[in-house]
Amino acid sequence: MARMVHAGALLTVLLAAGCTSDQQYLQSGQSAATTTALERGQFELNCPAATATVLSQELVQPPTVGFYTIPITRSEYTVGIEGCGQRATYVVVCPQGGGGCFAAAGNGPANG
Repeated sequence: MARMVHAGALLTVLLAAGCTSDQQYLQSGQSAATTTALERGQFELNCPAATATVLSQELVQPPTVGFYTIPITRSEYTVGIEGCGQRATYVVVCPQGGGGCFAAAGNGPANG
């Protein structure tokens, strides 16, 4: 009986996770992506007062290599950082299911 309760609870969680739309998923990761870009930008611009703005966001499907599909869907955010007379943009990648975001290459600091 206990196994059926656990299996039912697991099925409910899986179904609820499957009901999240792409837009909801992107919105839920936006805060982590913004924080990741802001921390990098504040460091690179040497400007603790810098602020962040999400410029774009998209859900990227896993690539297929031959017959193999890499199983991690990820969201990508382009985040603009501005402060102390400088601006920079970063592409932030967040894997679905957690694991943390990272700020990939973007346009580094530029004078504003």
